[in-house]
Amino acid sequence: MKRERLGSRMGFIMLSAGCAIGCGNVWKFPWMCGKNGGGSFMLVYILCLIILGIPALIMEFAIGRAAQTSPLYMYKKLEKPGSKWDIFGWLCLLGNICLIAFYSVVCGWIIYYFYKFISGQSSSLGFDSMIKNPTVNVVFLLLTLTIAFIILSFNLQGGLERFSKIMMSALLILMIVLGVHSLFLEGAAEGISFYLKPDFSKIDGSVVVGAMNQAFFTLSTGMGGMAIFGSYIDKEHSLLGEAVNVIALDSLVAFLAGIIIFPACFTYNLEVNAGPSLLFDTMSTVFNNMEGGRLWGSMFFLFMIFAAMSTVLGVCENILAMIRELTGLSRPKGSILCGIGLFLLSLTTALGFSIWHFEPFKEGTTWLDFWDFIVSNNVLPLGSLILALFCCNKIGWGWDNFCEEANTGKGFKIQAWMKPLFRYVVPVIIAAIYIYGIATFEF
Repeated sequence: MKRERLGSRMGFIMLSAGCAIGCGNVWKFPWMCGKNGGGSFMLVYILCLIILGIPALIMEFAIGRAAQTSPLYMYKKLEKPGSKWDIFGWLCLLGNICLIAFYSVVCGWIIYYFYKFISGQSSSLGFDSMIKNPTVNVVFLLLTLTIAFIILSFNLQGGLERFSKIMMSALLILMIVLGVHSLFLEGAAEGISFYLKPDFSKIDGSVVVGAMNQAFFTLSTGMGGMAIFGSYIDKEHSLLGEAVNVIALDSLVAFLAGIIIFPACFTYNLEVNAGPSLLFDTMSTVFNNMEGGRLWGSMFFLFMIFAAMSTVLGVCENILAMIRELTGLSRPKGSILCGIGLFLLSLTTALGFSIWHFEPFKEGTTWLDFWDFIVSNNVLPLGSLILALFCCNKIGWGWDNFCEEANTGKGFKIQAWMKPLFRYVVPVIIAAIYIYGIATFEF
Protein backbone atom coordinates (compact mmCIF):
# COMPACT_ATOMS: atom_id res chain seq x y z
CA MET A 1 0.00 0.00 0.00
CA LYS A 2 1.59 3.26 -1.17
CA ARG A 3 2.24 5.76 1.65
CA GLU A 4 0.10 8.90 1.37
CA ARG A 5 1.75 12.32 1.59
CA LEU A 6 0.74 15.71 2.96
CA GLY A 7 0.75 18.43 0.32
CA SER A 8 2.67 21.13 2.19
CA ARG A 9 4.73 21.96 5.25
CA MET A 10 1.93 24.25 6.46
CA GLY A 11 -0.47 21.35 6.16
CA PHE A 12 1.81 19.23 8.35
CA ILE A 13 2.20 21.94 11.02
CA MET A 14 -1.52 22.72 11.06
CA LEU A 15 -2.45 19.03 11.16
CA SER A 16 0.03 18.19 13.93
CA ALA A 17 -0.94 21.27 15.93
CA GLY A 18 -4.59 20.47 15.31
CA CYS A 19 -4.16 17.04 16.87
CA ALA A 20 -2.32 18.59 19.83
CA ILE A 21 -4.85 21.40 20.17
CA GLY A 22 -8.25 20.22 21.29
CA CYS A 23 -10.21 19.46 24.42
CA GLY A 24 -6.85 19.04 26.13
CA ASN A 25 -6.21 22.76 25.71
CA VAL A 26 -9.62 24.32 26.13
CA TRP A 27 -11.55 21.78 28.19
CA LYS A 28 -9.00 19.93 30.32
CA PHE A 29 -6.22 22.55 30.64
CA PRO A 30 -8.38 25.29 32.25
CA TRP A 31 -9.92 23.00 34.87
CA MET A 32 -6.59 21.34 35.63
CA CYS A 33 -5.08 24.82 35.97
CA GLY A 34 -7.92 26.03 38.19
CA LYS A 35 -7.78 22.89 40.34
CA ASN A 36 -3.99 23.16 40.82
CA GLY A 37 -3.55 26.80 41.78
CA GLY A 38 -3.61 28.76 38.51
CA GLY A 39 -0.23 30.38 37.89
CA SER A 40 1.61 27.68 39.87
CA PHE A 41 0.31 24.97 37.54
CA MET A 42 0.93 27.16 34.48
CA LEU A 43 4.62 27.57 35.38
CA VAL A 44 5.23 23.83 35.92
CA TYR A 45 3.23 23.00 32.79
CA ILE A 46 5.41 25.27 30.63
CA LEU A 47 8.57 23.71 32.11
CA CYS A 48 7.22 20.22 31.34
CA LEU A 49 6.50 21.23 27.74
CA ILE A 50 10.05 22.56 27.26
CA ILE A 51 12.00 19.86 29.12
CA LEU A 52 9.86 16.82 28.29
CA GLY A 53 7.43 17.82 25.54
CA ILE A 54 9.90 19.07 22.90
CA PRO A 55 12.19 15.98 23.11
CA ALA A 56 9.21 13.59 23.09
CA LEU A 57 7.66 15.34 20.08
CA ILE A 58 10.95 15.29 18.11
CA MET A 59 11.34 11.57 18.82
CA GLU A 60 7.78 10.81 17.68
CA PHE A 61 8.20 12.76 14.45
CA ALA A 62 11.56 11.06 13.85
CA ILE A 63 10.49 7.44 14.24
CA GLY A 64 7.35 8.12 12.21
CA ARG A 65 9.29 9.68 9.33
CA ALA A 66 12.00 7.00 9.43
CA ALA A 67 9.60 4.04 9.68
CA GLN A 68 7.14 5.31 7.05
CA THR A 69 4.41 3.26 8.66
CA SER A 70 1.72 3.59 11.31
CA PRO A 71 2.58 3.47 15.04
CA LEU A 72 1.50 -0.17 15.10
CA TYR A 73 4.58 -1.21 13.13
CA MET A 74 7.03 1.67 13.64
CA TYR A 75 8.99 -0.06 16.41
CA LYS A 76 9.11 -3.29 14.41
CA LYS A 77 10.43 -1.46 11.35
CA LEU A 78 13.30 0.23 13.24
CA GLU A 79 14.21 -2.31 15.94
CA LYS A 80 17.28 -4.55 15.77
CA PRO A 81 16.67 -8.19 14.73
CA GLY A 82 15.57 -10.39 17.61
CA SER A 83 14.45 -7.57 19.92
CA LYS A 84 10.86 -7.23 21.10
CA TRP A 85 10.17 -3.50 20.87
CA ASP A 86 7.37 -4.18 18.38
CA ILE A 87 4.99 -5.10 21.23
CA PHE A 88 4.80 -1.40 22.08
CA GLY A 89 3.09 -0.73 18.75
CA TRP A 90 0.03 -2.43 20.22
CA LEU A 91 0.24 -0.07 23.22
CA CYS A 92 -0.13 2.80 20.73
CA LEU A 93 -3.27 1.25 19.24
CA LEU A 94 -4.73 0.63 22.72
CA GLY A 95 -4.03 4.20 23.84
CA ASN A 96 -5.66 5.80 20.81
CA ILE A 97 -8.77 3.61 21.11
CA CYS A 98 -9.12 4.37 24.85
CA LEU A 99 -8.72 8.10 24.16
CA ILE A 100 -11.53 8.15 21.58
CA ALA A 101 -13.72 6.12 23.98
CA PHE A 102 -14.23 9.29 26.04
CA TYR A 103 -12.94 12.11 23.81
CA SER A 104 -15.63 11.57 21.16
CA VAL A 105 -18.32 11.89 23.85
CA VAL A 106 -16.86 15.18 25.14
CA CYS A 107 -16.81 16.46 21.56
CA GLY A 108 -20.49 15.50 21.28
CA TRP A 109 -21.25 17.55 24.40
CA ILE A 110 -19.63 20.57 22.75
CA ILE A 111 -21.68 20.16 19.56
CA TYR A 112 -24.81 19.92 21.73
CA TYR A 113 -23.98 23.17 23.56
CA PHE A 114 -23.33 24.92 20.25
CA TYR A 115 -26.71 23.71 18.95
CA LYS A 116 -28.46 25.01 22.08
CA PHE A 117 -26.82 28.45 21.81
CA ILE A 118 -27.30 28.90 18.07
CA SER A 119 -30.98 27.90 18.39
CA GLY A 120 -31.59 30.25 21.35
CA GLN A 121 -32.21 27.49 23.92
CA SER A 122 -29.20 28.13 26.15
CA SER A 123 -31.16 29.23 29.24
CA SER A 124 -32.17 25.63 29.96
CA LEU A 125 -28.62 24.23 29.68
CA GLY A 126 -27.08 22.31 32.55
CA PHE A 127 -24.01 20.08 32.43
CA ASP A 128 -25.31 17.60 35.01
CA SER A 129 -28.68 17.16 33.30
CA MET A 130 -27.01 16.80 29.88
CA ILE A 131 -24.60 14.01 30.83
CA LYS A 132 -27.45 12.07 32.46
CA ASN A 133 -29.56 12.23 29.27
CA PRO A 134 -28.77 9.02 27.33
CA THR A 135 -30.47 10.21 24.13
CA VAL A 136 -28.41 13.42 23.93
CA ASN A 137 -25.18 11.53 24.64
CA VAL A 138 -25.73 8.79 22.06
CA VAL A 139 -27.06 11.05 19.29
CA PHE A 140 -24.22 13.57 19.53
CA LEU A 141 -21.59 10.83 19.91
CA LEU A 142 -22.91 9.30 16.68
CA LEU A 143 -22.85 12.71 14.98
CA THR A 144 -19.21 13.30 16.06
CA LEU A 145 -17.90 9.99 14.74
CA THR A 146 -19.97 10.20 11.54
CA ILE A 147 -18.50 13.63 10.69
CA ALA A 148 -14.98 12.42 11.51
CA PHE A 149 -15.03 9.29 9.38
CA ILE A 150 -16.79 10.93 6.43
CA ILE A 151 -13.87 13.40 6.29
CA LEU A 152 -11.29 10.61 6.78
CA SER A 153 -12.83 8.46 4.03
CA PHE A 154 -11.41 10.91 1.46
CA ASN A 155 -7.71 10.92 0.52
CA LEU A 156 -5.29 12.57 2.94
CA GLN A 157 -4.75 15.87 1.09
CA GLY A 158 -8.35 16.26 -0.03
CA GLY A 159 -9.86 15.34 3.34
CA LEU A 160 -7.92 15.68 6.57
CA GLU A 161 -5.23 18.17 5.46
CA ARG A 162 -7.62 20.62 3.79
CA PHE A 163 -10.13 20.48 6.65
CA SER A 164 -7.40 20.98 9.29
CA LYS A 165 -6.07 24.13 7.59
CA ILE A 166 -9.56 25.69 7.55
CA MET A 167 -10.37 24.65 11.14
CA MET A 168 -7.08 25.80 12.64
CA SER A 169 -7.22 29.22 10.96
CA ALA A 170 -10.81 29.78 12.12
CA LEU A 171 -9.95 28.52 15.61
CA LEU A 172 -7.08 30.98 16.12
CA ILE A 173 -9.13 33.95 14.88
CA LEU A 174 -12.10 33.10 17.13
CA MET A 175 -9.89 32.60 20.20
CA ILE A 176 -8.11 35.92 19.75
CA VAL A 177 -11.45 37.74 19.42
CA LEU A 178 -12.88 36.06 22.55
CA GLY A 179 -9.62 36.58 24.47
CA VAL A 180 -9.64 40.33 23.76
CA HIS A 181 -13.30 40.44 24.83
CA SER A 182 -12.49 38.76 28.18
CA LEU A 183 -9.73 41.26 28.94
CA PHE A 184 -12.38 44.02 29.16
CA LEU A 185 -14.56 42.18 31.69
CA GLU A 186 -14.85 43.61 35.21
CA GLY A 187 -12.91 40.77 36.87
CA ALA A 188 -10.21 40.59 34.22
CA ALA A 189 -7.35 41.84 36.44
CA GLU A 190 -8.14 39.38 39.24
CA GLY A 191 -8.59 36.52 36.79
CA ILE A 192 -5.32 37.20 34.98
CA SER A 193 -3.48 37.47 38.30
CA PHE A 194 -4.79 34.05 39.40
CA TYR A 195 -3.94 32.57 36.01
CA LEU A 196 -0.45 33.94 35.42
CA LYS A 197 1.02 34.84 38.85
CA PRO A 198 2.58 31.71 40.39
CA ASP A 199 2.23 30.96 44.10
CA PHE A 200 5.27 28.77 44.77
CA SER A 201 3.78 27.49 48.05
CA LYS A 202 1.13 25.66 46.03
CA ILE A 203 3.60 23.67 43.93
CA ASP A 204 3.67 20.11 45.27
CA GLY A 205 3.95 16.59 43.88
CA SER A 206 0.36 16.45 42.66
CA VAL A 207 0.79 19.70 40.70
CA VAL A 208 3.93 18.34 39.01
CA VAL A 209 2.23 15.01 38.15
CA GLY A 210 -0.81 16.85 36.78
CA ALA A 211 1.35 19.20 34.70
CA MET A 212 3.39 16.37 33.15
CA ASN A 213 0.34 14.28 32.34
CA GLN A 214 -1.36 17.35 30.85
CA ALA A 215 1.72 18.13 28.72
CA PHE A 216 1.72 14.63 27.24
CA PHE A 217 -2.08 14.65 26.92
CA THR A 218 -2.16 17.86 24.91
CA LEU A 219 0.71 16.75 22.63
CA SER A 220 -0.57 13.17 22.23
CA THR A 221 3.02 11.90 22.56
CA GLY A 222 3.66 8.40 23.81
CA MET A 223 1.09 6.56 21.74
CA GLY A 224 2.02 7.53 18.22
CA GLY A 225 -0.33 10.50 18.05
CA MET A 226 2.36 12.54 16.30
CA ALA A 227 4.41 9.73 14.75
CA ILE A 228 1.68 9.13 12.19
CA PHE A 229 2.04 12.68 10.85
CA GLY A 230 5.82 12.29 10.77
CA SER A 231 5.24 9.35 8.41
CA TYR A 232 3.32 11.60 6.01
CA ILE A 233 6.05 14.26 5.47
CA ASP A 234 9.22 14.46 3.39
CA LYS A 235 12.75 15.14 4.63
CA GLU A 236 12.99 18.78 3.53
CA HIS A 237 13.02 20.20 7.08
CA SER A 238 14.74 19.04 10.26
CA LEU A 239 12.46 18.07 13.13
CA LEU A 240 13.57 20.26 16.03
CA GLY A 241 12.14 23.37 14.40
CA GLU A 242 8.93 21.56 13.43
CA ALA A 243 8.44 20.39 17.03
CA VAL A 244 8.96 23.93 18.36
CA ASN A 245 6.42 25.30 15.83
CA VAL A 246 3.77 22.77 16.86
CA ILE A 247 4.33 23.30 20.61
CA ALA A 248 4.27 27.09 20.15
CA LEU A 249 0.87 26.92 18.44
CA ASP A 250 -0.41 24.43 21.02
CA SER A 251 0.77 26.63 23.92
CA LEU A 252 -0.77 29.73 22.35
CA VAL A 253 -4.20 28.11 22.26
CA ALA A 254 -3.92 26.83 25.87
CA PHE A 255 -2.82 30.31 26.97
CA LEU A 256 -5.74 31.95 25.14
CA ALA A 257 -8.20 29.45 26.67
CA GLY A 258 -7.16 30.60 30.14
CA ILE A 259 -7.39 34.25 29.07
CA ILE A 260 -10.97 33.59 27.93
CA ILE A 261 -12.14 31.58 30.94
CA PHE A 262 -10.51 32.92 34.15
CA PRO A 263 -11.44 36.62 33.81
CA ALA A 264 -15.01 35.42 33.19
CA CYS A 265 -14.92 33.25 36.35
CA PHE A 266 -13.85 36.16 38.55
CA THR A 267 -16.29 38.56 36.89
CA TYR A 268 -19.31 36.35 37.62
CA ASN A 269 -18.06 34.76 40.90
CA LEU A 270 -17.84 31.25 39.46
CA GLU A 271 -15.71 28.38 40.76
CA VAL A 272 -12.31 28.12 39.03
CA ASN A 273 -11.85 24.56 40.35
CA ALA A 274 -15.18 23.19 39.14
CA GLY A 275 -13.49 20.28 37.32
CA PRO A 276 -14.73 18.82 34.00
CA SER A 277 -17.89 20.95 34.09
CA LEU A 278 -15.86 24.22 34.23
CA LEU A 279 -15.96 24.92 30.51
CA PHE A 280 -19.64 24.06 30.11
CA ASP A 281 -21.40 25.45 33.20
CA THR A 282 -19.07 28.43 33.65
CA MET A 283 -19.11 29.65 30.08
CA SER A 284 -22.84 29.09 29.54
CA THR A 285 -23.54 31.09 32.74
CA VAL A 286 -21.27 33.86 31.51
CA PHE A 287 -22.92 34.07 28.10
CA ASN A 288 -26.45 33.89 29.52
CA ASN A 289 -25.69 36.91 31.70
CA MET A 290 -24.01 39.20 29.19
CA GLU A 291 -25.24 41.41 26.38
CA GLY A 292 -25.13 39.58 23.07
CA GLY A 293 -24.54 36.34 24.95
CA ARG A 294 -26.23 34.17 22.34
CA LEU A 295 -23.79 35.36 19.67
CA TRP A 296 -20.71 35.12 21.92
CA GLY A 297 -21.79 31.72 23.20
CA SER A 298 -22.36 30.41 19.70
CA MET A 299 -18.92 31.65 18.64
CA PHE A 300 -17.24 30.14 21.72
CA PHE A 301 -18.72 26.67 21.29
CA LEU A 302 -18.13 26.83 17.55
CA PHE A 303 -14.42 27.33 18.20
CA MET A 304 -14.62 24.50 20.75
CA ILE A 305 -16.02 22.22 18.02
CA PHE A 306 -13.04 23.14 15.83
CA ALA A 307 -10.64 22.40 18.69
CA ALA A 308 -12.23 19.10 19.68
CA MET A 309 -12.79 17.83 16.14
CA SER A 310 -9.17 18.55 15.19
CA THR A 311 -8.05 16.05 17.83
CA VAL A 312 -10.83 13.56 17.09
CA LEU A 313 -9.74 13.61 13.45
CA GLY A 314 -6.05 13.22 14.33
CA VAL A 315 -6.63 10.28 16.68
CA CYS A 316 -9.15 8.59 14.38
CA GLU A 317 -6.67 8.96 11.48
CA ASN A 318 -4.10 7.18 13.63
CA ILE A 319 -6.49 4.32 14.44
CA LEU A 320 -7.61 4.12 10.80
CA ALA A 321 -4.01 3.94 9.57
CA MET A 322 -3.22 1.09 11.98
CA ILE A 323 -6.39 -0.86 11.13
CA ARG A 324 -5.77 -0.41 7.40
CA GLU A 325 -2.25 -1.79 7.75
CA LEU A 326 -3.62 -4.77 9.69
CA THR A 327 -6.43 -5.52 7.25
CA GLY A 328 -5.41 -3.97 3.88
CA LEU A 329 -8.76 -2.14 3.68
CA SER A 330 -9.28 1.01 1.62
CA ARG A 331 -9.94 4.34 3.34
CA PRO A 332 -13.75 4.21 2.88
CA LYS A 333 -14.10 0.60 4.08
CA GLY A 334 -11.64 1.12 6.93
CA SER A 335 -13.57 4.24 7.98
CA ILE A 336 -16.83 2.28 8.19
CA LEU A 337 -15.23 -0.49 10.26
CA CYS A 338 -13.46 1.92 12.65
CA GLY A 339 -16.51 4.16 12.95
CA ILE A 340 -18.80 1.32 14.01
CA GLY A 341 -16.27 -0.21 16.41
CA LEU A 342 -15.41 3.10 18.12
CA PHE A 343 -19.08 4.06 18.41
CA LEU A 344 -19.90 0.83 20.25
CA LEU A 345 -16.94 1.23 22.63
CA SER A 346 -17.69 4.91 23.29
CA LEU A 347 -21.21 4.01 24.39
CA THR A 348 -19.63 3.07 27.73
CA THR A 349 -18.82 6.74 28.36
CA ALA A 350 -21.96 8.09 26.71
CA LEU A 351 -24.21 5.93 28.91
CA GLY A 352 -21.91 5.78 31.93
CA PHE A 353 -23.66 8.68 33.68
CA SER A 354 -27.15 7.24 33.27
CA ILE A 355 -27.54 3.54 32.35
CA TRP A 356 -24.13 1.79 32.58
CA HIS A 357 -23.00 2.83 36.04
CA PHE A 358 -19.41 1.85 36.80
CA GLU A 359 -17.23 3.21 39.61
CA PRO A 360 -13.66 2.12 38.77
CA PHE A 361 -12.02 4.11 41.55
CA LYS A 362 -13.40 6.16 44.44
CA GLU A 363 -17.11 6.82 44.81
CA GLY A 364 -18.53 9.00 42.05
CA THR A 365 -16.04 8.01 39.33
CA THR A 366 -17.32 6.83 35.95
CA TRP A 367 -16.28 5.22 32.67
CA LEU A 368 -14.82 8.59 31.60
CA ASP A 369 -12.46 8.52 34.60
CA PHE A 370 -11.49 4.93 33.76
CA TRP A 371 -10.57 5.67 30.13
CA ASP A 372 -8.81 8.91 31.10
CA PHE A 373 -6.78 7.06 33.76
CA ILE A 374 -5.59 4.50 31.21
CA VAL A 375 -4.59 7.21 28.72
CA SER A 376 -3.38 10.19 30.81
CA ASN A 377 -1.90 8.39 33.81
CA ASN A 378 -0.46 5.33 32.06
CA VAL A 379 -0.22 5.05 28.27
CA LEU A 380 1.03 8.61 27.59
CA PRO A 381 3.81 8.81 30.24
CA LEU A 382 4.85 5.14 29.85
CA GLY A 383 4.73 5.44 26.05
CA SER A 384 6.92 8.55 26.19
CA LEU A 385 9.36 6.74 28.49
CA ILE A 386 9.56 3.79 26.08
CA LEU A 387 10.01 6.21 23.19
CA ALA A 388 12.98 7.89 24.90
CA LEU A 389 14.64 4.56 25.74
CA PHE A 390 14.11 3.26 22.19
CA CYS A 391 15.46 6.36 20.42
CA CYS A 392 18.49 7.02 22.61
CA ASN A 393 19.95 3.59 23.46
CA LYS A 394 21.80 0.92 21.48
CA ILE A 395 19.32 -1.74 22.56
CA GLY A 396 16.70 0.18 20.58
CA TRP A 397 17.00 2.34 17.47
CA GLY A 398 20.04 4.18 18.83
CA TRP A 399 21.08 7.81 19.32
CA ASP A 400 23.04 8.07 16.04
CA ASN A 401 20.14 6.78 13.92
CA PHE A 402 17.70 9.04 15.73
CA CYS A 403 19.89 12.15 15.29
CA GLU A 404 20.50 11.41 11.60
CA GLU A 405 16.76 11.28 10.97
CA ALA A 406 15.85 14.25 13.18
CA ASN A 407 18.58 16.47 11.67
CA THR A 408 17.86 15.65 8.02
CA GLY A 409 16.67 18.75 6.16
CA LYS A 410 16.86 22.51 6.63
CA GLY A 411 16.45 24.10 10.06
CA PHE A 412 17.56 23.73 13.66
CA LYS A 413 19.62 20.63 14.51
CA ILE A 414 19.93 18.50 17.64
CA GLN A 415 23.40 19.14 19.09
CA ALA A 416 25.75 16.68 20.78
CA TRP A 417 25.36 18.45 24.13
CA MET A 418 21.65 17.59 24.11
CA LYS A 419 22.32 13.84 24.32
CA PRO A 420 22.27 13.64 28.15
CA LEU A 421 18.95 15.52 28.16
CA PHE A 422 17.31 13.06 25.76
CA ARG A 423 19.03 9.92 27.05
CA TYR A 424 19.01 10.42 30.83
CA VAL A 425 17.14 13.51 32.04
CA VAL A 426 13.90 12.91 30.12
CA PRO A 427 13.39 9.21 31.00
CA VAL A 428 14.44 9.67 34.66
CA ILE A 429 12.05 12.60 35.18
CA ILE A 430 9.18 10.78 33.45
CA ALA A 431 9.75 7.60 35.48
CA ALA A 432 9.99 9.46 38.79
CA ILE A 433 6.85 11.55 38.21
CA TYR A 434 4.93 8.51 36.91
CA ILE A 435 5.79 6.37 39.96
CA TYR A 436 4.86 9.20 42.33
CA GLY A 437 1.60 9.76 40.45
CA ILE A 438 0.52 6.11 40.65
CA ALA A 439 1.59 5.84 44.30
CA THR A 440 -0.53 8.85 45.28
CA PHE A 441 -3.49 8.25 42.93
CA GLU A 442 -6.85 8.10 44.72
CA PHE A 443 -8.06 4.67 43.63
